Amino acid sequence: SSSPQPMQSDGTRDDLIRPKKLFNPVLESSSRRGLHRELLVSLKTVCRGLLPEEKPELKRVLEQRRLEQHREREQASHPPSDLEQELHKRRQRLLQEELRRREDLQNMPEFVRVRENLRHITVTGY
Repeated sequence: SSSPQPMQSDGTRDDLIRPKKLFNPVLESSSRRGLHRELLVSLKTVCRGLLPEEKPELKRVLEQRRLEQHREREQASHPPSDLEQELHKRRQRLLQEELRRREDLQNMPEFVRVRENLRHITVTGY
């Protein structure tokens, strides 16, 4: 004879199927936990004012000026190497070429510029 299942202390019966607990993606995923931890750390540093964006403007300007002065003293203390000199020459030459190219574009009549632009457009669908 089948007797009714005994009731448990929480009011449920043993023969009932219990639902599985749904997983929380924030708690289960290690990448999400890492992201959450990183966000908390960044929030704490912002609240304490440790990030450079949170510094007062005067302090930031003074720090930049101090760094520039230090860099200038370093450059003055030792002459530039051959490589640095060549790189400087190349940079100057490229800047001159860029300025010359812009000047040529400005002096060029508009219809020639439009024609050059049209030449680079490929027509598709025919």
